[in-house]
This record gives sequence, structure tokens and C-alpha cells, in this order.
Amino acid sequence: MEKENTWIARLNDLDYLGLTLAQWLALIILSFVLWFILRFVVRQAIKRFQYVARHTSSHWDDLIASMLQRTSSLLIYVVAFYAAAFLVGASSETRILFYKGVVIGLFIQAAIWGNQLVEYFLRRYLMKRNHITTDDGLDISAYSAINVTAKCVLWAILFLLLLDNLGINITALVTGLGIGGIAIALAVQNILGDIFASLSIVLDRPFEVGDFIVIGDKAGTVENIGLKTSRIKSLSGEQLVFPNKTLIETEIRNYKRMQTRRVVFNFGVVYHTPQEKLKQIPTMVKEIIQSIKETSFDRAHFTKFGESSLDFEVVHIMQTPDYNTYMDTQQAINLALFERFTAEGIEFAFPSRTIILQGSSPEGNGPEVRMPASAQLQPR
Repeated sequence: MEKENTWIARLNDLDYLGLTLAQWLALIILSFVLWFILRFVVRQAIKRFQYVARHTSSHWDDLIASMLQRTSSLLIYVVAFYAAAFLVGASSETRILFYKGVVIGLFIQAAIWGNQLVEYFLRRYLMKRNHITTDDGLDISAYSAINVTAKCVLWAILFLLLLDNLGINITALVTGLGIGGIAIALAVQNILGDIFASLSIVLDRPFEVGDFIVIGDKAGTVENIGLKTSRIKSLSGEQLVFPNKTLIETEIRNYKRMQTRRVVFNFGVVYHTPQEKLKQIPTMVKEIIQSIKETSFDRAHFTKFGESSLDFEVVHIMQTPDYNTYMDTQQAINLALFERFTAEGIEFAFPSRTIILQGSSPEGNGPEVRMPASAQLQPR
């Protein structure tokens, strides 16, 4: 019995961080009790906010419920452990050490909550900008470009604040980071230029994933907008990769955003077409176009006297931007014009010239011989 009392006395004499073994056991047990209580409170708060979120149209309760769901159980235990240290009578030096653990946990949790806030407000901004109500139509590549950048800035700021709260002088560190940042920026300025160009594309939205664009002599459908490059699938099937910086400095034609298509086409008839037929041609063209769906007639005029034809210009407006529909409509107009002109005896012109041959004679002049340039001299 005396030996057991001796061992208990020795264990109680053990001291670590200013706490005896009995205090450590009480601290651990009490911290777990507080941890279960705090977790229960957080879970009840989550259920409450989820219930409110289901019955209201406000987005703030959804955000709060989502943030509470991302509350770390480890953080709750660290806070419970720190509170239990007060209850068991830990020394001020020990509480200061535990406080540093709480600070680290709080800043990590703040970073997790900050990530949630960045994602939430970024999604809300892009959904409002794109006029969509769900995440299904959200441009993931555009979303990720800003999301990664914002989170990197957030974590860097929180890390510096954490060091400052732990008593570390961050002045020299910030100065070093500034000088190092300038050196790195000069070394990778082309890469940074493409990254900022990516942010410019996302915010200004000259094009989006799925748009059909033309850049110089290249054309295709946008497949991906990355941090450094954007990928476009050309009509012939291969993938074109453009640096983002090049894209924002180049003229871009975006056909996906075309609402209507203004179509201008020309044709010519031969010079010996009767005047009455010439006057009827604009009316014929108008009747043909008005009889075809998906387009509306704008104008048709006899514009000029060409080298070998009397030229007409026609304008009609396609009510759909679809290219295949445009080609089908233009084909229908051309076939109808050909059929109508054939019935009316109007001939389409083709490039031709008249050659005048000046004949020679003893008197120095002779008959003029005219023949079309398309005529061929046949051997006898």
C-alpha cells in the first residue's frame, strides 16, 4: 500500500508545461466534454440555418450554413482545449503557448471560410454577369482562373497576419518579398502577362467557351480558357493554342454572339437585256426572297454598268445566325433566281470582251471585224 502511494505521489510530482499528471488528465477529459458540447451547438446551428435557407429566397442563410459546415472539428477541439486550460488552473506561460495553437487554428479556419466566401461571391458575380440562375451554365475555366488567383492572395495575406499575431516581425519579410516579387516579375513577365490577360478575358468577356471566333486567318470554337493559354478547335479538326496576351491584343470576330446576319450578294445580266426586263428584276428578287422563311428582304438595285454585265446588288437579313441555315437559304434564292430568269428569258452575264480587228487595204483602211474574246479560231 505504501508502494502504491509512493508511485501515485511520484506521478503527481511529474510536471510538464507547468501541469501535473492529474491536471493533464483533467484537462484532456474536460476538453473532450467541451468539444462535444461545442460540436452539438454548431450542428444545431447548421440545421437551423439549413431550415431557414429552404424556406427563404435569400442567399445569405445558404452562405452561413455552408460556412458552418466547413468548420473544422480540429479547430473546435483546440478552442475547447484552450478553455479547459483555464478551468484546470494552467499557468499563464502554458496558456500563452496554448493560445498560439488557437491562433494558428483560427487563421487556418479563416482561410477555409475565406475560400468559401471567394467561391460564393465569384459564382454569384459570374452567374449575374452571364444571366444564368444555376451553376450548370457557368464557365468553369473562367471561374477557376480568378478563383485560384484570389485564393493565393487571400492565403498570402492571412499567412502574414498569422506571423504577426505570433509575435514575428514581418517587416523584413514583407520587404524581402517585395524585392523578390519584383525580381520574379521581371523574370517571368511574359507568363504574368498571359495570366493577367486571362483575367482580362474572364472579366471583359470578349469570348467564352463554346463561342466560334475568328482571329486573323484562324477560326474555330473556343474549348478552354486557361491561365496562360486558350485552346481553340479549328474547322479542320486540329487544336489551336493561343497565348492569352496575344488574344487580347488581336482583333477578334465572335460569330456566336451574332443575332442576325446581313447578307449582300451580286449578280449581272447581259447588256442586250431589254429595258423593261431590267426594271422588273428588283421586283422579281423581292418576291423570291419574301417567299423564303428565315430571312427578310432589304433592297435590290441596279448598281452599275460593269465591263461585261449590268450589275445588281441585293441585301437580305437572315433572322438566325446559324451558318448552315444561311447557306441553305442562299442556295434556295440562287435556284429560284435561275429558274425565274430562265422563264423570263433573262441571261446571266459572264466575263467576256469584244475584240476589234482593224483590217488593212491599199487605201490604208478596211472593214472592222468584231468577235468576242470567248470565241475560238478553229483550224481549217
